[in-house]
Amino acid sequence: MALSPEQIKEAFNLFDADGSGAVDLEEMSLAMKGLGFEIPKNELLEMVKAIDKDGNSLIEFDEFEKMVTEKMSQRDSPQEVLKAFNLFDLDKTGFVTVQNMIDVTRMLGETTGPDVLKDFIKEADTDKDGKLSFKEWEAVMTAMKGK
Repeated sequence: MALSPEQIKEAFNLFDADGSGAVDLEEMSLAMKGLGFEIPKNELLEMVKAIDKDGNSLIEFDEFEKMVTEKMSQRDSPQEVLKAFNLFDLDKTGFVTVQNMIDVTRMLGETTGPDVLKDFIKEADTDKDGKLSFKEWEAVMTAMKGK
């Protein structure tokens, strides 16, 4: 199951921190970190150059969608899924809470409102306990891989 166009757009809006309608190299770096990818700046620059159709050094939504879809399809390691989960499980409780999401997005320099993060948790929270277990996180990551 792949991400819906609405979910991809929501992710784009999350990482378009300045609301410009495009993601610059710095915002793309934050996006990749937020998705659990540690990509060296020079490699990220090459990725942006390769996908930046209009050559403006900014990633518009369609370019972002393609880049994220390609990167997520490459993600097949259970260790990568766990790494992303651990990034957000700041207090090491074995769960990701709305507060964890707020704290991580702030650390990444994002200005995402808590309502967007609450909606993300609510959508992925299959047992309705208000937080994401690793199993729920893994389900979201699997969906993002397009499986």
